[in-house]
Amino acid sequence: MEEQTRREVDADVLRDRRLSAVRSVWEALRPLEVGLHQAERVVHARYEVLGDRVQRTPPDPLDLASLAARAAVLSGRVAAVEAVWDGDTVHDWFVLLVAVSDAPDGESHLATVYHRPDGDPPGVAAAKAGRALAGHLGVPFHFASPDSPDDDAPRWRALQRPAEGP
Repeated sequence: MEEQTRREVDADVLRDRRLSAVRSVWEALRPLEVGLHQAERVVHARYEVLGDRVQRTPPDPLDLASLAARAAVLSGRVAAVEAVWDGDTVHDWFVLLVAVSDAPDGESHLATVYHRPDGDPPGVAAAKAGRALAGHLGVPFHFASPDSPDDDAPRWRALQRPAEGP
């Protein structure tokens, strides 16, 4: 990698902007047929080299007060709180906590729950936080696959729609 690209990548790594760093490496080395996986490995190596100097992004708060404050500022009425598995090559599996709204139809991100070395697995932590928030708001909580990652599990809104006839 040329020096200018390495400086840009290191600047992104120091600010914990992993995806931006991967994109920079991938674009710079694409003429050499370096793939996305190899670009991620280069960035991982830069994280290891820069170590304690990286300003890690703190995890999203999962306490009831923080989640309730996020839900309170959303437009529309919250109809349900839902936990949904997602994943990528950087973080492995993680859970998204979302507020499902009915007017207007949609959903809003409340928190992303990654694996925390000192805490519950993502599914357990998300289920606890989601249930607490749903109880506080007086709405249903839905987590189709709390025990194992499944990003194709049925979503709450899909389960609420009446079955269509022939």
